[in-house]
Amino acid sequence: MTTNRLAEARSLYLRKHADNPIDWWSWCEEALATARKENKPIFLSIGYSSCHWCTVMEGEAFSDRAIAEYMNANFLPIKVDREERPDLDSIYMQALQMMSGQGGWPLNVFLSPEDLVPFYAGTYFPVEPRYGRPGFLQVLQALRRYYDTEKEDLSQRKALIIESLLAYAVLQDGAGNQVQENELLRQGWENSTAVITRNQSGNSFPMIPYAELALRGTRFSDGEEKSRYDGKQVCTQRGLDLALGGIYDHVGGGFHRYTVDPSWTVPHFEKMLYDNGQIVEYLANLWSYGVKEPAFARSVAGTVEWLGREMTAPEGYFYAAQDADSFTKRTDVEPEEGAFYIWSYRELEQLLTPEELRELQVQFTVTASGNFEGKNVLQRRHQGELSATIDIALSKLFAARYGQRPELLTIFPPARNNHEAKTASWPGRIPAVTDTKMIVAWNSLMISGLTRAGAVFQKPLYLKMAAQAANFILAHQFIEGRFHRLNYQGQPAVLAQSEDYALFIKALLDLQACFPEQKYWLETAIAIQEEFQQFLWSAELAGYYNTSIDASQDLIVRERSYADNAIPSANGVAIANLVRLALLTDNLHYLDLAQQGLQAFNNVMGKAPQACPSLFTALDWYRNSTLVRSSVEQIISLLRQYLPVTEFVVAYDLPPGRVGLVCQGFQCLAPAQSGDELWDQVQRSQTRE
Repeated sequence: MTTNRLAEARSLYLRKHADNPIDWWSWCEEALATARKENKPIFLSIGYSSCHWCTVMEGEAFSDRAIAEYMNANFLPIKVDREERPDLDSIYMQALQMMSGQGGWPLNVFLSPEDLVPFYAGTYFPVEPRYGRPGFLQVLQALRRYYDTEKEDLSQRKALIIESLLAYAVLQDGAGNQVQENELLRQGWENSTAVITRNQSGNSFPMIPYAELALRGTRFSDGEEKSRYDGKQVCTQRGLDLALGGIYDHVGGGFHRYTVDPSWTVPHFEKMLYDNGQIVEYLANLWSYGVKEPAFARSVAGTVEWLGREMTAPEGYFYAAQDADSFTKRTDVEPEEGAFYIWSYRELEQLLTPEELRELQVQFTVTASGNFEGKNVLQRRHQGELSATIDIALSKLFAARYGQRPELLTIFPPARNNHEAKTASWPGRIPAVTDTKMIVAWNSLMISGLTRAGAVFQKPLYLKMAAQAANFILAHQFIEGRFHRLNYQGQPAVLAQSEDYALFIKALLDLQACFPEQKYWLETAIAIQEEFQQFLWSAELAGYYNTSIDASQDLIVRERSYADNAIPSANGVAIANLVRLALLTDNLHYLDLAQQGLQAFNNVMGKAPQACPSLFTALDWYRNSTLVRSSVEQIISLLRQYLPVTEFVVAYDLPPGRVGLVCQGFQCLAPAQSGDELWDQVQRSQTRE
């Protein structure tokens, strides 16, 4: 079979399109120059390896000969892995949302070759008209006619789009339109609590940046202005939906991307590292907050077991994602959605004893008719501990899926592509393909999740896994002193973007908290912050650009993203990091930068608080930060509690008879004389706002 240029790509997503008859290019200067030279509009298609509808379009429209012939003759087709280039994805996703009011992947955009400005965009296009969508060949033909014959309208359309993109990128300064910070924080908490209040229709996403901010707001729920929402109840319900729902893999561990229903039953089955890191951190925070639901501890433990078994490279870093689709037989042409995870009732009857099956039906949503295309996604019906009978039943299902009982299977090697999935000798089911690239930002989210869970549940293994991943990044992700985002089988690639810097610095500070007697993690965070500041800080506008100045030549605008999506916004995390660095180093320059960053985004926080929970988390740090100086033993004990705006430093010079010193902003309380007094001071400091 003839392959195209993408056969040599390092990205799994790009290689999945290597057999297409479309003459794909990767995003590079040669491709852009060729489009300009031949006056061909660019068809830019952006997606990622575990995206279900990206897979569908690859097997349909992108494999169709007639579409390929027309595409190759009339357009310059470029494929981009959004996980390699989130900066490109952000710009053109913004354009899609401006044009259509909604977004999603695959992201298919048509650009003018001379300036790369988009003039049309969409998501999934079927081969033939269906689902209320036009056939893809008809779309291509209409857009080529438009490009050739409607030059004036094309020019006006592009002008409006680029104007809107520039307005989004260059936010209006917040000066002169101040909302009192305390009131602004309350608006942020209220909006985030509303966002995660259980919806009655549509898909259900984890929305962890919103859940984390809502949980922070519960510290103030007893104030004079009572919230419309019971924040503790809403945050607890979000944890229960995650830990009990079909979004969690109750057999093998790990969380799927989202569910396609409001009842958290049927997931979109891909497992993304970034979701799992955030969910582990959130459930650990709920536990430390005092909601000690056994399902939380169970799902955290199961997720860490999945991570170690299936998602950890021998070198210690974490893989990016697992596909939603997998093959049921080696002879299948196309994989099926969820095949690795779902159970027919007949299978359950064959694998389990009658007693085990009865108990499974009491505890989980298991029926003869199923809840997903005639089969069963396991969703728990009740909170609390699971019985020994259920543990045996789930162990049997694990063995049927993986070919071995869970206690005997510590490593399950990845299927790195469809060929490996169909040809390797799997003792159980054929697994979904794993994208084995290392992404700094996503690894950082998991490092933070592991450190928080390790501290809260007192699991040294979790901290060891976090430290190993961080050390891999530090040892392998620098070329000539510059930080890089990706790693393919030991080879770093692509300069780091703002989310990589911000989330990795946060992960290093989280590790520092768990190893307070050491300075290594803090010193490393300071060094990386210096590079972040040098190459991505906006001296004119404040805040951090998505990409460095020397990696932005191919971008039509240079964004400073503030909105939270599947992962927290880089600027929100980065500003919170600055406050934490100020606390840990006594260097007030960091605090000045944090103030400038918050000022830069003040308007958007006031006008669209629902868009940017991580900026409100940063504001909470800025307004309410606390530093505790105490012994290692006291610090380790306090780390198990929910203290969301607190940093810790080991104190070697406390007065005799004193156990700790609590400092609030620029003032310190009287040194505590006992552990109880220290705890009381720390608690009161959390709510001084």
